[in-house]
Amino acid sequence: MSDFASPDARNAFIAGLPKAELHLHIEGSLEPEMMFALAQRNQVAIPFASVAEVRAAYAFSNLQDFLDIYYQGMAVLLTEQDFHDLTAAYLARAANDGVRHVEIFFDPQGHTERGVAFATVITGITRALDAARARGLTSRLILCFLRHLDEASAEATLDEALPFLSLIHGVGLDSSEAGHPPAKFARVFARARALGLKLVAHAGEEGPPEYVWEALDVLEVDRIDHGNRALEDPALVARLAASGMCLTVCPLSNLALCGVPDLPSHPLRRMLDLGLAATVNSDDPAYFGGYVNRNFEAVAEALDLDRAALVKLAENSFRGAFLGDAERDAHLKAVRAYVG
Repeated sequence: MSDFASPDARNAFIAGLPKAELHLHIEGSLEPEMMFALAQRNQVAIPFASVAEVRAAYAFSNLQDFLDIYYQGMAVLLTEQDFHDLTAAYLARAANDGVRHVEIFFDPQGHTERGVAFATVITGITRALDAARARGLTSRLILCFLRHLDEASAEATLDEALPFLSLIHGVGLDSSEAGHPPAKFARVFARARALGLKLVAHAGEEGPPEYVWEALDVLEVDRIDHGNRALEDPALVARLAASGMCLTVCPLSNLALCGVPDLPSHPLRRMLDLGLAATVNSDDPAYFGGYVNRNFEAVAEALDLDRAALVKLAENSFRGAFLGDAERDAHLKAVRAYVG
């Protein structure tokens, strides 16, 4: 039962709560207003006549419906400055939400297949990350492979990334989950691990619990992105709880993509009750109705989360982040100081 005097009091607590965001696709932070501005700047035709028309198109019934418009939106991203501006806009919103550390996914294949150079993408993104770091917002960059493409394409993308490994902390696996099991990418993940990169993978969003097992046992990931359907398998839940494996949960994304019928049905509270290291993240916030604090607020209201649950989610975000021990301890200390 919530121990806040009112919803406004709970939202005020969330607003100031130090937190990390671990599941954010930078291309998914492309707001309709920026999409239009970049289309005009780059003279790119887009299939929408107005910002309102774009927002009206953001009515998804499943992951593939979303991905179709997501890739359409990418077409306006062409120059280093575009990627810088996109990233800087997200980072400003994250800082306003009390985010102290962010781990950002980017999808190079979605750009290189359009003729945009890998260097253009990563240089623009990291320039914005460097500027935010100077203001105290730390970050890690995670290169995601598109699972609807074959492993050879992922291997070629990793080849392109080699000159930039000093800027990349990990690799991930995203895009259409159904029919594309993690094991499809076993070799490229093994290669990334040998290069010293951290490993994450989307699993158990639309795919079955077996995909979570594969992510753990075949890819040997350090973190599971989403993981909701893991709850269907008690043995898997026990393993995830015992290992402390971080799950990067995205409530408003799950709602928008019909992974849950409504937020009161969201499994986040059950995850916490089962001892899972769940976190709250925004996934593709421009498309799913809100950035990280909006996700906290919405799920806290729907599940009547109390102060202890919110603090646990914030602590889990720093424990699950790819931080050094000293950095992690400093963030956890900041959470404790905030709570008082």
